[in-house]
Amino acid sequence: MPKPARASRTAVLVCQGRAAADGLIAPDRFADPTALPLLRPDEREAVQWVRDGAVPQPWRQRVDYETVRASAELMVPRTVAIDEAVRARPSPQVVLLGAGLDGRAWRMPEFAGVTVFEVDQPASQLDKRERAARLLGTPPRFVPVDLRRDPLGEALAAAGHRTTEATTWVWEGVVPYLTRAQVTGTLAALAGCSGPGSRLIVNFQLPATSATLGRLVARLLMASTGRSTVWAKEPWRSTWRPADMAALLARHGFTVTRDENLLDAARALSLPIRHARSLSHSRVMVADR
Repeated sequence: MPKPARASRTAVLVCQGRAAADGLIAPDRFADPTALPLLRPDEREAVQWVRDGAVPQPWRQRVDYETVRASAELMVPRTVAIDEAVRARPSPQVVLLGAGLDGRAWRMPEFAGVTVFEVDQPASQLDKRERAARLLGTPPRFVPVDLRRDPLGEALAAAGHRTTEATTWVWEGVVPYLTRAQVTGTLAALAGCSGPGSRLIVNFQLPATSATLGRLVARLLMASTGRSTVWAKEPWRSTWRPADMAALLARHGFTVTRDENLLDAARALSLPIRHARSLSHSRVMVADR
């Protein structure tokens, strides 16, 4: 049985990337004013370096700067692609799977009058709830679920989710950290909770040797500062070819209506691109039923 998870450090890096980009990168298409308030003071330091374009000279701080800057480059096209897919097909219910430090429940005006559920493993969700106390607005319904072992449908039902109504599912930045069996099990569970007109937006990683090497280099760079990387205890456990993911979705009643990699999404936004391979290996797939 998997050990109880700790609060996700990857979620912090993702939030740092959104905070660093807020109002600066593709400002006409991307904004996330919730990101900075969700960070603790020490987590904001590298964000401010990136926002100011102030490259620190000490090696340890330089690694932090480059890590957050790379996260910002990834997060803008990913967030825009997912937000647009959410807006394009409104639903009375939204479920954020593995929500991490996602601020959508607070920042998206489209969620007014919508019931928003946040699903995450208990330790991460407790951490999120403490941080989110700084945010104004209606919070989501928090549903503590470890997707590696807990029954998703039962927990959502207890929180008031209605299986007869359409649901928009946002599954962002989570699939790589689950085994293929866990991904399949989660998809079966959410399919059983999806009424007619539901939409699933899933972000996943393609199998690629260069991506594996890139993560190894990142670990070595962080090790050179005397620290472990955010991925030391949060390794990738599965990657997917688009055809395999589409086939899995089809087996559970979902038809793919959009599929793009983040490199194409970044180019469509006319973003500066420094990590083309990393962007090209991450995809956002939209499927409806």
